[in-house]
Amino acid sequence: MPRPGLGQAEWEVLRYVGEHHPVTVREVAEHMAAHKGHARTTVLTVMERLRAKGYLVRRKQGGVYRYSPKKPLAELTQGLVANFVDNVLNGMLSPFFAYLSRSDKISDEQLEELKKLVRELESQRGEETK
Repeated sequence: MPRPGLGQAEWEVLRYVGEHHPVTVREVAEHMAAHKGHARTTVLTVMERLRAKGYLVRRKQGGVYRYSPKKPLAELTQGLVANFVDNVLNGMLSPFFAYLSRSDKISDEQLEELKKLVRELESQRGEETK
């Protein structure tokens, strides 16, 4: 069963925690205040919501809770993309590909990575038909 989706603030906090874990609410709040203007109470609420949704875990160290992602950030991102494709796009990839084909945000390096992924998919399909 898919986990609930993430709002923008939740994703921003989750990404920061994923890149800097284990972190305290204070550390995340300081970063979010400086970059997004979020108050400490807002960050605490978001982090606890992420924990309730199963995205974060916390452990007490030295009298302070330290938060970490339950899974590696890359794995979480793949799950969110799969959830988006399945639930928002009804499993259809063509709207996603249409977006990519019109996006000016794709670097040459990202385009090469996409080509590599397509080659790998074609190779897997070839092996399945043998």
